[in-house]
Amino acid sequence: MKKKAKEMKFRRRRESLTNYSKRIAMVKSGLERVVVRKSNSRITAQIVVYDEKGDRIKASVDSRELAKLGWPSRCNKPTAYLTGMLLAEKADKKSEYILDIGLSTPVSGSIPFVFAKGCIDGGMRIKGALDIKEEAYNASSISRYAEALKKDQNKYTLQFGAYAREKVQPEGLQKLFTEVKAKIGKE
Repeated sequence: MKKKAKEMKFRRRRESLTNYSKRIAMVKSGLERVVVRKSNSRITAQIVVYDEKGDRIKASVDSRELAKLGWPSRCNKPTAYLTGMLLAEKADKKSEYILDIGLSTPVSGSIPFVFAKGCIDGGMRIKGALDIKEEAYNASSISRYAEALKKDQNKYTLQFGAYAREKVQPEGLQKLFTEVKAKIGKE
């Protein structure tokens, strides 16, 4: 009896980088994809169009671009929302898009969905329903936490030292969020 050869999965699937069944479903939808990825320090996003020769990128944004507007780039919900608004400024508002969160676990209110909320508030039409309250992403929770930690200077410095090095007061992040949001809308 002959042994059957073991079928190898695609390299990107073996390395847990791509879920091909989800990708094929998104490509078959015929809609352009809004691809959002987060790392430990930043959020990147692209508008991607399928092409037989390889995907084409129509627009791209990185959360580090927010530094030009005065926002300290971190990988948090306020940054995700503002990055989504930045991408919406570069996008075609007439098209409809589908959100591609990759291998991220789809949890309501998580960074990819807050990013999508920023895109929608910026004028993009993304397929699907998002019900995220503004308190979840407007930096109010960070400001409250910074205010509470101020009593213990060691913990405060440990948690918010990077903000201090950038000369940003974490207690004022909610106000800064509103200012940067208004700047993005004017561009």
